Amino acid sequence: MRAEIVAKQVRAMAEHGLDAIICSSPENFAYTAGFVVPSQPLIRHRHAMTIVTADGRSAIFGVDMEASTIKRRLPDVPSRIWAEFSDDPMLVLADQLSGLGLAKARIGLEMDYLPAGDFARLIAAMPGARFEHAEPILARLRQIKTAEEIALLSRLSRIADQAIADALAEVDAGNSEMDIAGHLTRNVYSLGAEHFKLLIVATGERSVLPNVGPSDRILKRGDVCRVEIFSVIDGYQAGVCRTAIVGEAPPMADKIWAHLVECKYEIMEKVKPGASCRAIYDAFIAKLAKLDLPPISFVGHGIGLHLHEDPYLGLTPVLGKPGSDAPLEENMVLGFEPLCYNTGYGFGMQNKDMLLVTSNGSELLSDYTNTDKLIVCGTARQGVKAQAVA
Repeated sequence: MRAEIVAKQVRAMAEHGLDAIICSSPENFAYTAGFVVPSQPLIRHRHAMTIVTADGRSAIFGVDMEASTIKRRLPDVPSRIWAEFSDDPMLVLADQLSGLGLAKARIGLEMDYLPAGDFARLIAAMPGARFEHAEPILARLRQIKTAEEIALLSRLSRIADQAIADALAEVDAGNSEMDIAGHLTRNVYSLGAEHFKLLIVATGERSVLPNVGPSDRILKRGDVCRVEIFSVIDGYQAGVCRTAIVGEAPPMADKIWAHLVECKYEIMEKVKPGASCRAIYDAFIAKLAKLDLPPISFVGHGIGLHLHEDPYLGLTPVLGKPGSDAPLEENMVLGFEPLCYNTGYGFGMQNKDMLLVTSNGSELLSDYTNTDKLIVCGTARQGVKAQAVA
């Protein structure tokens, strides 16, 4: 178990009057244990959970199919294994919790993950226990990253950034979006990622679509290409998006891109401890309005074990509280993305980076590609360094 994360949970329990916290989602299991149980995100009923008590004890609850993986990763942590096709996992969990002295405890549980039927059986098996929402507590803890998490997110940011740049350097007019995806996924793995999420390849008229995967569309001269990928290690992910052109930029593309680059640097100037998330978003909206470009409801968000985490730089509520705002804090990591999907000129543009909030400002983690100028596809074929070029 990750000692620093266990200690954070123990402090949170003291603050909230809890006797234990159970992490049941793949994301928060990874947060506490340091790895993802491989089939848990794919098969929801294969429950895997970490249990941390207020006095600092920890334990694992897992399915028999994944017992060998759990034992290999955490050989010294007490575990309870349930049989997938013969046990009621909630009865086994209730017995494990009772064995830890929690039969009449106040227990924090991820109410937004555990299925309602399972929860009903768990509370029936533990009538003396009181289960409370743990997801807001865990979300808050995850906002402030440890040094280990920052180092991993920095590595992931560079993997995603370089993977995109190298993929775009290999394609040109006549290639397809599938060709981009092939280069990109191969690059992500060769650069050291274990997995990837949310692969977006949107070119030409498809570049206005927010979250689409690659198609068999053939690249043409003058196309705008939006490419995004989230590289993943041990459940942590970093998302980077780059915009490129095939051959030459269409009308207004250079002007709009320069405007979005200005947005990027203005956001970076404003990001510092104590800064208002809503104020940063309002400044972004005002900037887009100068070119009459329509915004989305946020320009950035926390990131780590989920694609989107609190806080949001935008209209989106913080921790589910409508109309709320939040100050930025040191060691938050943000995915920030000055973008405009529908520019009004038949293309969309996006420049997504990873940003660390430092003690007195911010630090760009995705710094492989210079995106002050639009990336030009096919630079490897043309003998040009695979970076953004003027």
